[in-house]
Amino acid sequence: MKFLPSMVATVTLTLAAAAPAMANLELAQKKVCLACHSVDNKIVGPAFKDVAKKYKGQKGIEAQLAEKVLKGGKGSWGEITMPANPQVSAAEAKQLVGWILSLK
Repeated sequence: MKFLPSMVATVTLTLAAAAPAMANLELAQKKVCLACHSVDNKIVGPAFKDVAKKYKGQKGIEAQLAEKVLKGGKGSWGEITMPANPQVSAAEAKQLVGWILSLK
């Protein structure tokens, strides 16, 4: 059973890499983001993957999007207003935006 330690290490690394993604999905669920958004499909607001694609590589976009999460906004994705999210802290908004922008 020489392969057992390497198999355990591989599984452990895979789970560790998936943990932040799951944690941020859980945060999005907890903060009610998924009432209007989903990862893959437009609901009321755009899919998170579409947000990631639209803003990919733009400098300073993380701060702008975190501000929009906190204060809301209108016009970037049509006429439907995204409401302010007072239940989200600034640190949580930054974490959520970082996760969303990492999606492919």
